[in-house]
Amino acid sequence: TAATQPSTDWHLKENAREHHTSKFSSDELIVRRGQAFTVTFNGTEEPEQNFIFVAETGPKPSKATKTLATFGLSSTVSTESWSAVLQSSSSGSVSISISSPHNAVIGRYKLSVQSTSGDSSSTASLGTFVLLFNPWSSGDSVFMPSKAECEEYVLEEFGIIFAGTKNHISSFGWNFGQFQGDTLNICLSIMDRSLYYRQDPVTDVSHRNDPKYLGRVLSSMVNANDDQGVVLGNWSGKYEGGKNPTSWTGSGEILQNWKKSGFKPVRYGQCWVFAAVLTTVLRCLGIPTRTITNFSSAHDADGNLRVDEFYDASGNHLERGADSVWNFHVWNESWFTRNDLGPSYSGWQILDATPQEESGGIYQCGPASRHAVKEGEVDLEYDCPFVFAEVNADCMYWNYDSATGKKTLIFSKSTEIGESISTKAVGRDDRVDVTKDYKYEEGSTKERDIFKKARKKLGLEDKFDPTAPTPREVEQKPDISGKFKVAGSLEVGKDLNLVLVLVNLQSESKTVHVNMTAWSTLYTRKPVHEIWKDSISVTLSPKEEKRFPIKIHYNEYQQRLTADKTIQVTAICHVEGGIQVLVQRNVALDNPAIDIQVLGEAKVNKEVDVEVVFTNPIDTEVMDCVLQVEGCDLLTGILELRIPPLKASEKSSTKFKLIPSEAGLKHLLVNFTCDKFADIKTFKVVNVID
Repeated sequence: TAATQPSTDWHLKENAREHHTSKFSSDELIVRRGQAFTVTFNGTEEPEQNFIFVAETGPKPSKATKTLATFGLSSTVSTESWSAVLQSSSSGSVSISISSPHNAVIGRYKLSVQSTSGDSSSTASLGTFVLLFNPWSSGDSVFMPSKAECEEYVLEEFGIIFAGTKNHISSFGWNFGQFQGDTLNICLSIMDRSLYYRQDPVTDVSHRNDPKYLGRVLSSMVNANDDQGVVLGNWSGKYEGGKNPTSWTGSGEILQNWKKSGFKPVRYGQCWVFAAVLTTVLRCLGIPTRTITNFSSAHDADGNLRVDEFYDASGNHLERGADSVWNFHVWNESWFTRNDLGPSYSGWQILDATPQEESGGIYQCGPASRHAVKEGEVDLEYDCPFVFAEVNADCMYWNYDSATGKKTLIFSKSTEIGESISTKAVGRDDRVDVTKDYKYEEGSTKERDIFKKARKKLGLEDKFDPTAPTPREVEQKPDISGKFKVAGSLEVGKDLNLVLVLVNLQSESKTVHVNMTAWSTLYTRKPVHEIWKDSISVTLSPKEEKRFPIKIHYNEYQQRLTADKTIQVTAICHVEGGIQVLVQRNVALDNPAIDIQVLGEAKVNKEVDVEVVFTNPIDTEVMDCVLQVEGCDLLTGILELRIPPLKASEKSSTKFKLIPSEAGLKHLLVNFTCDKFADIKTFKVVNVID
């Protein structure tokens, strides 16, 4: 007989509570795999009546690809296969408990029931539901034993991303918003737009039970390269036709824009944007995920575990070769088992959605087992050599003469790369250092042994290396040492004060000619504008230390600073009769402060006033002031407020109202921008009570 649409009761509230999906605001059932859920529908339970349930997903459901399951009523629940157990039946309605296997394909399913009574049978559609990964269930490949970690890495919608430089770590809040609006539907459509799906939808969907497969696919889909993915990267310093990557405060706006535009890549992103969006997507699907910041991060383009940097005689950093060292780089770690590698490689896996190098012909990276990276097992899938280099590469600094094309090694350093690797603490807004999980202690024999092991596995140890320093270059020791010290505060709007400290290491006098430059850079250390240059000649007595104060005035750098607020200061020291010495420092400036106050008590569904105060710290007027506010469960979408220009030292106070929708500790994110200061970010914890 024809299908009759029974009125299905999905028990949305109870099922969501049991399955940790209450934060989704949806009229559709959202449950996790390997766990029972209850559904009630019209039907009569008579002894001679048989129910057969059909759950199906994907474009061509089949049993062979595990995208179609048919199952009748059984007496007990199974976690190995789909099963249904009768819970109760009353006049005209039946309640059934349905369980999916631990390794079920995730995604949107159709559920229908065939009932046969005597010789008549009918099929009725019960509707659709969405099935997600289940980190709370011990049989799942994403199982995370700690409940507090599940709360943080799956359910928490607020995050902190670390940035700046290794000497001066800064941080900003991010609104992941994985449960807001139709984020889940957008995540499902991301999967259906990947190259993998387009080439072979049936195989792609059948692999969606595997977090390592999905992690890799999604790392390629979050960037726009190859597949019209979500975010278009831009590291030029010019962002016309889109938003400056530093101006985003959450993933929601990005995912919404992608959908609204008919799935055209959103302009523009840099590493933390890719990592934050990937965090949102993976947490939404139920894979525990966090962002990781690596300071002094190597981008080793040629796979020789070495990055080469070039400078001219004046101390200008030259863009030669594809290698680079970034002040910081942000990627992801996701938690799942590696049955392809073995138990010791399970746990945190590195995924990187920033398009840096191709892997398997497209811009994707990972999952690389963090344990494999630490042990130098660079032959293990996926992309271990690239990640190993990001935290371990040796650094070579060269002097390059463009007239002759001659390169001279200035010095090499093996302890420069991969420092203060950082992530947000579980349940607290603090920084946790995870460097020791990526490598053994810098300078230890173990660390060098692992580096040699990795070189050997990559077949690098016997190869003649044309750029390698000659023994003479290595043996020649510098006569002087130098460093830049910061004197005073590092704040946009104030003069930058540094001290160049030079020390004569020898017992005879040395004459040194120093060429100094300061450039504004991106966080990738790409030089954008020259800000300042100077040169001095100095004689150092035996073992003498001399200090040279350097002042770079605000009006010298103000027009040239990038939104990353970073300046690279370089001194190349030509020592008479000795080898050159390179002294450099990457300085990240802080924005002035902005203050948020919640005026009164924040209660669910009640208006509360918030005041944001900013004082113009410079002696000129600031214009084009805009305040952007967002925060899950505090307001919907993004509030944008225009603020009148502020004269020198003038204080502005802006008030707006919030209506919190849920109790608990919530984070309000604020971003203030004007013509002189880009993206002053802060956040405030708001305790909302019932």
